[in-house]
Amino acid sequence: MFGILLLLGQQIYQQAPPIPALVKSVSGEILYTRDDIETGQNVWQSIGGMEQGSIWGHGSYLAPDWSADWLHREALALLDINTLQSQSSLAPDQEMAMQKALLPALMRKNTYDVTTGTITVSDNRAIAIKQVEDHYLRLYQGSDEESLALRRDYAFSIHGLLDAQEAKQLAAFYFWTAWGATTNRPNDEITYTSNWPHEPLVNNKPTTGTLMWSIASIILLLAASGALVAYYVKQFDDWRDDILPEQGMATSDILSKATITPSMQATAKYFWVVCAMFVGQVLLGIVTAHYAVEGQGLYGLPFAEYLPYAVTRTWHTQLAVLWIATAWLATGLYVAPMLAGRDPKFQRFGVNFLFISLLIIVIGSFVGQWAAVHRFFENLTANFWFGHQGYEYVDLGRFWQIYLTIGLLLWVALVVRALWPVLQEKGDKSLIYLVLVSALAIGLLYGAGLMWGQHTNIAIMEYWRWWVVHLWVEGIFEVFATAIISLLFVRMGILRTSTATVMVLFATIIFLFGGVLGTFHHLYFSGTPTSVIAVGAMVSALEVVPLLVVGFEAYNRYKVERVEKWELAYHWPFMFFTAVLFWNFVGAGLFGFMINPPIALYYMQGLNTTANHGHAALFGVYGMLGLGLTLYCMRGLTDVTRWNQQWIKRSFWSLNIGLAMMTFLSLLPQGVIQTYISIDQGYSFARSAEFMHSPIMEALVWARVPGDIVFSVGVGYFAWFMFKAFTGSKSIKASTST
Repeated sequence: MFGILLLLGQQIYQQAPPIPALVKSVSGEILYTRDDIETGQNVWQSIGGMEQGSIWGHGSYLAPDWSADWLHREALALLDINTLQSQSSLAPDQEMAMQKALLPALMRKNTYDVTTGTITVSDNRAIAIKQVEDHYLRLYQGSDEESLALRRDYAFSIHGLLDAQEAKQLAAFYFWTAWGATTNRPNDEITYTSNWPHEPLVNNKPTTGTLMWSIASIILLLAASGALVAYYVKQFDDWRDDILPEQGMATSDILSKATITPSMQATAKYFWVVCAMFVGQVLLGIVTAHYAVEGQGLYGLPFAEYLPYAVTRTWHTQLAVLWIATAWLATGLYVAPMLAGRDPKFQRFGVNFLFISLLIIVIGSFVGQWAAVHRFFENLTANFWFGHQGYEYVDLGRFWQIYLTIGLLLWVALVVRALWPVLQEKGDKSLIYLVLVSALAIGLLYGAGLMWGQHTNIAIMEYWRWWVVHLWVEGIFEVFATAIISLLFVRMGILRTSTATVMVLFATIIFLFGGVLGTFHHLYFSGTPTSVIAVGAMVSALEVVPLLVVGFEAYNRYKVERVEKWELAYHWPFMFFTAVLFWNFVGAGLFGFMINPPIALYYMQGLNTTANHGHAALFGVYGMLGLGLTLYCMRGLTDVTRWNQQWIKRSFWSLNIGLAMMTFLSLLPQGVIQTYISIDQGYSFARSAEFMHSPIMEALVWARVPGDIVFSVGVGYFAWFMFKAFTGSKSIKASTST
């Protein structure tokens, strides 16, 4: 699977939309240079990039998709110019109809000269480009009331104005992304973005391949689902007996009896930081959502002067990944020495050093992003290294990326050296090896974020970015969590080693079989060849298949977790793990597959259907798993007999009910309405300020408030529970059995 991923990646490198050396008119006027386009991309990154609108459908949802916005404006401008200059004797409405019929051929023709690296446009189109450029110059310089009103609607930074040269360079970048979305590939009849976005003016509509591969993916989904269910039915009788431990097999609460080593004690502060980042992320999410109705304020307060939308959304999305990843990393640091029964030399020092490094990375990257959006970086190269890279989920500057990569490799070393004594023991070590392999993959795969440079073609950058977002966050971390939970169950004696190993391997193979190449479903329309649609559509459908037997997994987990009375002490960690199964089915399965087929994503990409899937899957699956792992480790770090069960119960149900309200009452209906508009009137209108601030859309934003309140109550209960659990219970003594 990784071989095919790399092979198609090579095709993306070869067939990405070319960045021209020059864009000029037939009469010889130079409109843009390669330097203008590449520098414009860096300017766009420095002001928030994907956190302030989107490119080719990737990014935030409040401001427009700039590629679609430019394309629509240029098409309208050229249509008006051609109509006015026409010398025919047709009636005005007939003349307009004729010019509309001619427009697609004019704009879709590929005039890129490979030998000179030049794009040549007609003189009329050059005039249209200048008109659209003027719109963006005024928008980013805030020079008139109309532009200022749009800046408010788009929730732009109040102080983030550009100078004339920067605004022109940014316009050059937007032009190039729109050119790729409307220009046919050489010797082909589809654009570099496979006719995305839907734009009737230039005849951008779904390709035949988009429709055919969507149908094929659904057929494959049904066939694979039937095969998997048949396999489960066939194996059920054997599995039913193997799930439970062997007769007379000893079980024990290993966490309550574990020796708390100094390094295990040192992980407590990781969980404190997890809680703090969780609270911060939710507060920033509330503020970010509010900007959708008030633009540059918060209930009349000039909040955007200090924390504009681009900053709050950057921190909100980045904290989501950071606190979840920190919970998983801390679990690895806690469990490894617990299984070995002792610390290797300098283990506690390593745990503390890594903790300090993580704090430096979080604080340093956040300060850099805030400074970038407020235009404190005069040098764009300095911004790339220390400011805002502008790419969603990997926004942190390159220096902080490298630092975090080194930190993750240090984490791998700490886990491996702590588990080394366990590897020397006799017996089956399959699960240990699975934990180690997945830990190593966590350390290495984040390095994919270092594969692009400051001026890398955005089509190529997107390929590597999704290695991080899809494979690192959604894939390998899930394998690691599954393996380490199964290992703990085996050590507790509530699951057989052979059964656990088969279950983990089966889950890993099934997930990664669809998950690795499923990365391509994010790249259908990102300047990639059509082979990406074919492979992505077929294989990403398989990602949903394992979720169809989630009820079987939940039932068996229920049986495993109730073999002994002492296991009731793990009720709430297990409940959070059960919530993971539910949201895996709803958030990742139903909401994910709703936008996965190419024909669906063609109309839905970058709408609130994506936000709906993102919230339900990222928090519902990975967030719930992070909280469950946190509670699991707290069993050994605190006195469980003094836990306030009511607080954690209220937290659990408030978080789940609040998330359901957020998705079903607000995000999902917003996305469905936008999809209707995208199909009916074109993608650019579905993302326009006119529509996003229409009464129904703003009402649906306000409809999110009840869910946010319920969810926030759950966050508050969880934070208070953790505070009381750590401060109001027994003190932790290193190297002491509890």
